[in-house]
Amino acid sequence: MIKFHPARQQLRDFVEGALPPTISLVVSAHCDMCSQCQSLVETETERLAAHMVLSSPRDSNLSREFGDMISQITQLPSSLEVDDKRRMNTSQTSVDPAVRVGSRVIDAATIELDGRVFHLPRTLQRYIDKTGNWSSLVGKLWQAPVDFGNQGVANFIYMGKGGSVPEHTHRGTEYTLVIDGEFSDGLHHYDTGDFIFMDGDKTHTPRTDAKEGCLVFSIVDQPLHFTSGLARLLNPFSHLFFR
Repeated sequence: MIKFHPARQQLRDFVEGALPPTISLVVSAHCDMCSQCQSLVETETERLAAHMVLSSPRDSNLSREFGDMISQITQLPSSLEVDDKRRMNTSQTSVDPAVRVGSRVIDAATIELDGRVFHLPRTLQRYIDKTGNWSSLVGKLWQAPVDFGNQGVANFIYMGKGGSVPEHTHRGTEYTLVIDGEFSDGLHHYDTGDFIFMDGDKTHTPRTDAKEGCLVFSIVDQPLHFTSGLARLLNPFSHLFFR
């Protein structure tokens, strides 16, 4: 059950196009997974469209068209049209849209790590071909970067059972969406679909003991700052990972 959501103001800013592109991406992906926030986005879209109609009566047709456009963008998909030319390569496997791997067919809506296939929310599916190779980090952690060009870098991070990120805080901000599985961080317990915001006011230690592990999508605007034990020795190099 999803317990952690974007703030109502963030959803309003999302509808109005006032969020930075990378943050808007995480909010949109959360809405793909959360019917509650999807409904709120539709409500805010109607509110914005009504405001435009009242403030610009002569452009009412344009306002309605704008509202319809936003509704179509944010509507949960019933199916996915697959582009046969898209590719996603990892160090574990190479996944083509609707490609057959052994006896299994994997489509462009998924990524795979070490035999596990993860279905992505619609918003993130368009970035599969921008996802780099999986690389092993400390412990039972794996990371695959997603290149947004001049908008920055995000990461898919997989924590195997017993895997954890050393205790840390943030020099900047971190937005995380739980794609599949669950984990705890000493502050809360998070489940599939949860939207998580962290900044320098919080210190946490993400860890999963779930049998199937946990896959998250994370965007940070500054390197992590490790705060405990030997992990503090990693701080001069933290810009090399979890960024």
